[in-house]
Amino acid sequence: MLDPSRWDEWFGKLELAFGGVRTSPEERALFHDLTECERSIVAWDGDEIVGTTGSFSFRLSVPGGAVVPAAGLTMVSVQPTHRRRGVLRAMMRHQLDDVRAAGEPLAVLTASEPEIYGRFGYGTATHAASAEIDTARVRLTVPEGADGVALRAVEPEAALEACEAVYARRVPARPGMLERRPGWERHPLLDPEGERGGASPLRCVLAERDGGVTGYARFAVRPDWDAAGPKGVVILRDLEALDPASYGALWRFLFDLDLTCTIQTGRRPVDDPWQHMVSDIRRCQVRLRDDLHVRPVDLGAALAARAYALPVDVVLEVTDPFCPWNEGRWRLTGDAKGASCERTADAPELRLGARELGSAYLGGISLSALAGAGRVEELRPGALAGASAAFLSDVAPWLPHGF
Repeated sequence: MLDPSRWDEWFGKLELAFGGVRTSPEERALFHDLTECERSIVAWDGDEIVGTTGSFSFRLSVPGGAVVPAAGLTMVSVQPTHRRRGVLRAMMRHQLDDVRAAGEPLAVLTASEPEIYGRFGYGTATHAASAEIDTARVRLTVPEGADGVALRAVEPEAALEACEAVYARRVPARPGMLERRPGWERHPLLDPEGERGGASPLRCVLAERDGGVTGYARFAVRPDWDAAGPKGVVILRDLEALDPASYGALWRFLFDLDLTCTIQTGRRPVDDPWQHMVSDIRRCQVRLRDDLHVRPVDLGAALAARAYALPVDVVLEVTDPFCPWNEGRWRLTGDAKGASCERTADAPELRLGARELGSAYLGGISLSALAGAGRVEELRPGALAGASAAFLSDVAPWLPHGF
């Protein structure tokens, strides 16, 4: 456990392992306040800190709309002088044991190097889309009703309560979203001046219909010019909306900002609807990368906590050498209303590891795709197709922000 009086030293070791660049004072202050010292681990060599990791007490949306306790693994580092000595493995062992003792069925993380965590049972469960949209050449067709949406510019701090209310309503609608815990509402407003790269301070616009806030966009503008004229860039940070008209109105606002010709987006859902509103997706330069990695810690509780797109009744033979309490045969039965997952002695129908279940858990990675890679084995003909279809989510899972 981390002594709060040594947080600065502990966090400084994390910064050193990630290249030695000091975090901005604003971000440092936020993560000082968010750190759960009682859930933070320190690896020592004498009195020297040589390894760090911690957990955030999150609640994660899952298919079916439930919000499930999940430990958010964070701030993982090992000093370069102490690599290949088992420090990381020891911290992972300690941490997952603690997560199990806390009764959290899931552990989740975002990875600086994704190849590291598969051996600890984490599977890639979500992807994030980024884009660079050429608004000078790409036309936008918005949903019906967008003309009836009023837009209002508000300072981000002043709009925070309204934005958080919209965000809270969106959480059950898409797997992978994090319910805002106290203090985390400050995270989207982080805007250190030294990290703007020539862009404006963070701005916010609200969408309103029938007297209520129905969406918001937070963004910055980086002005630029060449001999031909203005070529500013809109940097989209966040956009959420409760209905298609509000969503379309916000995107149209961003497309129409004066003196700009590009919208840059960062972490967005892979099925973000704007992709079906543009005239030329090729000029939007959409790119994907892995994002949230999921690990079942209490396998039975995790699989029972979500709903399934189709009725499913399948016996899973699970391997999990790092968390052996999950190993063995489990009968999963469920549908859109709920599920149960219990130990069984019945003959197995699918064989897979905890890592594969982590990848499939939020419904964005199919069991069939994993089977095609040799990572899921079908033992009863037909079992794979049925289970794979049941696990899928109607909307792509998405992590709205890192941690």
